[in-house]
Amino acid sequence: QVKLVESGGGLVQAGGSLRLSCAASGRTFATIRTFSSYTMGWFRQAPGKEREFVAAIWWSTGKTYYADSAKGRFTISRDDAKNTVYLQLTSLTPEDTAAYYCAADYGSINEQKEEDDYNYWGQGTQVTVSS
Repeated sequence: QVKLVESGGGLVQAGGSLRLSCAASGRTFATIRTFSSYTMGWFRQAPGKEREFVAAIWWSTGKTYYADSAKGRFTISRDDAKNTVYLQLTSLTPEDTAAYYCAADYGSINEQKEEDDYNYWGQGTQVTVSS
């Protein structure tokens, strides 16, 4: 079992910032977090649009990778002691309005940017950016 719980969403004005958190727990998580391929990622889904990749981090090395739309504005990081991954959002625009989802998996050492790459998901946290 892997439980992912997101928090930190809210309403912010354009140009503002938010920090999203995703706390991981569960018996299965305690095992898979030791795998070298264990990855945690963030996706987002705007109304009427498909869910899209935002950023991900390899837990063991801390190596990160991002969608082009996130580069330079968003930063993913982790706190190993708290089993928590963060997504710092800056320079937000109304186009960033979406439900943001945390995801986790351990099945590949390659960059995982597709929904199908992840088996474990959180319930989502809403980010709304006003103009």
